[in-house]
Amino acid sequence: MVKRAGPIVLAVFLLTGCGAHSIQELKGGEELKGGGHAAHGSARASGGTAVPGRDYNPADVMFLQMMMAHNGQGVRLARLAPDRATREEVRTLAAAIATTQETEAASMSERLIGWRQPATAGADEHAAHGGMPGVGEEEIAAVADAAPADFEKKFLNMMIAQQDDAIQLARMEVATGLNAEVKAVAERVDASRSAQIKQMLALLDQ
Repeated sequence: MVKRAGPIVLAVFLLTGCGAHSIQELKGGEELKGGGHAAHGSARASGGTAVPGRDYNPADVMFLQMMMAHNGQGVRLARLAPDRATREEVRTLAAAIATTQETEAASMSERLIGWRQPATAGADEHAAHGGMPGVGEEEIAAVADAAPADFEKKFLNMMIAQQDDAIQLARMEVATGLNAEVKAVAERVDASRSAQIKQMLALLDQ
């Protein structure tokens, strides 16, 4: 979901592929669950069977492929903030997000190359995971074209949705993946995005 801020309360509208999580659920500290990718039978789709002769399974490969694309979208969003955000805290957070996700994507690419796996998966494989997570061109444009007074709220709401999707992908990997190193990456993604969501919710309240 993408969350938009109104004058008093935050309105919520659907974004294809994103989890169904309201701002109030996130503020209440509830476990992220429900309409995200883990709710679409992803474990059954990816399977827990190891690739013969390898220490990874299809779930590990799909996690890396989807996170690389997802991080690319996140970096694009984050790069909107330096010239648009008015608060230093928002600019600093956006820079940290961009750096982290660029580093993660590079490492994931190297691992896929080492496994001789493609950087992207077919649309049918993504469909088995409930659809490719992330934001579309129209959503990114809506943030980029926001009026100066509205930019930070739209940016933070969109980035919260983006980070929430990453959490769903990470938790799916922890539940269905095989490779210990990739599962450790997923755990770090879960922890870092959860912390960032908490920080962004606090910024929205200021």
